[in-house]
Amino acid sequence: MRAVEITSFGPPDVLRLGERPQPVAGAGEVLIRVNASGINRPDVVQRQGHYAPPPGASDLPGLEVAGVVQGGDAMAMERAGLRLGGRVCALVAGGGYAEWCVAPVEQCLPVPQGLTDIEAASLPETFFTVWSNVFDRGRLQRGETLLVQGGGSGIGVTAIQLGRAFGATVIVTAGSDEKCAACLALGAHHAINYNTQDFVEATLAATNKKGADVILDMVGGKYFERNIAALAIEGRLSLIALLGGRDAKIDLGLVLRKRLTVVGSVLRAPGFGKGRRRRIAPPRDLAADRCRQDQARDRFDIPARRRRQGPCAHGNERPCRQDRADDLTRGHRQAFEMADQRSALFGVAAMMALEKCLPALPPCVGRKIRKTARDEGRVGVAFGADAAIGFGPGVLCTGRGCGSAESQGRA
Repeated sequence: MRAVEITSFGPPDVLRLGERPQPVAGAGEVLIRVNASGINRPDVVQRQGHYAPPPGASDLPGLEVAGVVQGGDAMAMERAGLRLGGRVCALVAGGGYAEWCVAPVEQCLPVPQGLTDIEAASLPETFFTVWSNVFDRGRLQRGETLLVQGGGSGIGVTAIQLGRAFGATVIVTAGSDEKCAACLALGAHHAINYNTQDFVEATLAATNKKGADVILDMVGGKYFERNIAALAIEGRLSLIALLGGRDAKIDLGLVLRKRLTVVGSVLRAPGFGKGRRRRIAPPRDLAADRCRQDQARDRFDIPARRRRQGPCAHGNERPCRQDRADDLTRGHRQAFEMADQRSALFGVAAMMALEKCLPALPPCVGRKIRKTARDEGRVGVAFGADAAIGFGPGVLCTGRGCGSAESQGRA
């Protein structure tokens, strides 16, 4: 099969179109005939030698693909609702820059209706990243304020749309007035040019001095202390990249006084792509626990505190604290059900958001966020990723996205 290889670390010239053996799908995986592959900044960093793939992953760049299912684990595919010949887009740990790629079944999604393969290939990495870090770890709620550092990037344009679709007020930073205007047209409520404005002061002004409830940051470094200052009380900072460096100064007293939460993640962490999922323990039957505790007190003649008087709803002869236990049980079950729903990655929720927010956007940045680049013979369309590439008959075509692909270097 044809594949784009990194012959050595360095500038874009180190990329070569070569031949590789076709991969074989293992247990819980599908084999995809790749029609398009997303281009993201991690691919650029890998090409430069600073972002090695995890053990066991392909050394080929490419974290997201779109194409047709040609084989794989039949039982896993049936459970996931996938079929041979079906169009899918998928998030992978590497190997996307090739004509064939294997992907875990649970990281595959049907291509949304109306999207081309090139558009679909730019969905998984950005939507997964935003959902995981803004909604799952950042716990963004309707009515809260989201500050996105780098609103013109692939992650940024996705965060704008998802934040807006889920009822949040979205503030973004960008490096030029042109990018700020594009972010506003895309749905952001406020856009800050970080070259001419202090984003901390601008954020506080836009929120009536409250601050942002959630900040999605890709800069790190000197931005860290300023992000802490821009957060609201009980705010959450979600850090996903370190473009500004890994060393930061921080006022820990401010973290304590504001009761802040700081979380971080990387896409290709150890164990990525191995089917590892965070599991939430089932809620305990608190009512039954209370009854057993009361029975133990009766048996060993232990005085109970604030025991409710009256018959036990479970039929025990001696009374127990049933009313409060039932209330606690209902509350815990509701909390766990919500947590399960929020941990469902970006599948249904992201697609619902996509269908909800895109039709209302202006044509220039609307439903397909179309950007056609004709310079240097490059043609393509990008939705959320920094760019996308397509494998056609004898032609390798690429397209650049809305935000920072050029400023971060071409893959």
